Amino acid sequence: MFRRFAAVARTSTLAAALALGVTALPASAATAAAPAQPASPARPAADHGPAPAVTEHLRGKARTAMRAGTATEPRVGVKRRAGDWAFGTAVLATAPGSPELPQGWLFVAHRDNGAWKVALEGEPGFTGLAAEAEPVLKAAERRALAATGSTGPGAPDPDPGTTGTTGTTGTTEGGMTPQLAGGDYRTGMALPFTVGQTWYMTSGPHGWSGSGTPWSSLDFAGGDQVVRAARGGTAYTMCKGWVRVVHDRGYATDYYHLVSNINVDGAAVAAGAYLGYTGNDVTCGGSSTGRHVHFALRQNGAYVGIAGHDFGRWRPENGGSAYAGSALHGSRRVAAGGQLYNYGALGFNQGIIDTNGSGTTLNKRSGPGTGYAVVGSVADGVGVTVSCSKNGTTHTGRFGSTALWNRLSDGTWVSDAYMWTGVNGPVSGYC
Repeated sequence: MFRRFAAVARTSTLAAALALGVTALPASAATAAAPAQPASPARPAADHGPAPAVTEHLRGKARTAMRAGTATEPRVGVKRRAGDWAFGTAVLATAPGSPELPQGWLFVAHRDNGAWKVALEGEPGFTGLAAEAEPVLKAAERRALAATGSTGPGAPDPDPGTTGTTGTTGTTEGGMTPQLAGGDYRTGMALPFTVGQTWYMTSGPHGWSGSGTPWSSLDFAGGDQVVRAARGGTAYTMCKGWVRVVHDRGYATDYYHLVSNINVDGAAVAAGAYLGYTGNDVTCGGSSTGRHVHFALRQNGAYVGIAGHDFGRWRPENGGSAYAGSALHGSRRVAAGGQLYNYGALGFNQGIIDTNGSGTTLNKRSGPGTGYAVVGSVADGVGVTVSCSKNGTTHTGRFGSTALWNRLSDGTWVSDAYMWTGVNGPVSGYC
C-alpha cells in the first residue's frame, strides 16, 4: 500500500507540472511530493477473555484431580468480568453414566501485561487473588473465600476421622488413619433437609466420586425431598443439579443430583434455605441410582473426610468400606440405610451427652469431680450449653480419658469424657 500510494503521488505531481509547462522538477520537489509514511503501530494481542486461560488451567488440573483415563470436558462459566478481573466456575465435566463424578472449583482470574493469571479454590494463589478482586467480588465474598485457605502445608488433613478427646489418633477405618481436621470438628451445621424431619441416610461415608478417598460424602433421601442449606453462607450454582455453599471457618458444602435447583452466583442463603429437590441429575457427569442428594463436605478448598464432624447433632463414622459406616447421636448408632432425625445445628459452645452405652442418663455434680454431690442428671443424646471448664477427676469415655469437666449453663458439672463437643479442650474457656 505504501509504495503504490507513493507512485500515484509522484505521477499526479508530474502530470500537474507538465500541464503548467514545467519540463523538469527539482529533486527537492520530487521528494516533497512523496512524504514518508509513519510505520503502523503494532496491534495489541487480542483479548479473548479469561475463558481460554481457565480452560487450559483445567486441562492441567485434570491430570491430578481425575482418575487416569477419565474423559473430561472443561466447562468454564465466567460469571463476572470487570476490566482486568474475572470470577466464575470451572468444572471438569465427565460423561453421564461415568463412574467418575465431575470436579469443580470457583476461580479468580487477573490480567497482567496482557496475560491472564488463574487460581482455583484450594490453590496457593487463590486466597491472595480473591482478597484483591474487589471489582468482581463483594466484601463478604472476599472474606469468605479468603478464609478457605489452601490445601498446602498446614492445611487440615484431607481425610479426618474419629479421635478421642486426648487428641490421639484412632484406629484405621476403611484403610485410612483418621486425623484431626485442624483440631476442630465443629461445623454449626444441620442435616441438609428440614429441621424436624426424618430422612434415610442411604449411604454412609464415601468419596465424592465413589470409593476413593477422602470419604467426604453422605447420601440422603426421604421426607419432602426438599434439599436445604446445612448452614448459612454464599451459594453458587456449579452446574445444573449442583450447588455449592461456602460457609464460614473455611467450610463449604456441595449438593449434587438436584432437580429444580436454584441458579445463583454468590447469593446469600440462610441456614435451611431451599436449594432444590433430590433427584438423579447428572448433567455434569457421573451416575446416580434412586433419587437422593449427594451431600459432601469441603474445607480449605478441597473435599475432606466427613467422619467426626457434626450435622444435625449426628456424627458420621467411617465403616470398613465406602458407603458403609454409621452415624452417632449420643450413644445411639444408626447404620447406613437407617433413618436420621434432624435435630438442627449444634452451637459452638454446646455439646452432646454421650454416656458411651453405660446408661441412659449421666449424673450432674455440684463441682468438677465425683467427690462433689449429685445434683441431677441429663439424658444421653441431649444437647447442653457449656459456660466454662475446669480440671477435676479423670474419667474415660468413648473418646478417651480426660480430667476436664464442663460447667453447664445451669451451674452443674459433667465430665467431658461423656460429652461430644468437636474439640480437644474447653469450648468456652476455663473457669
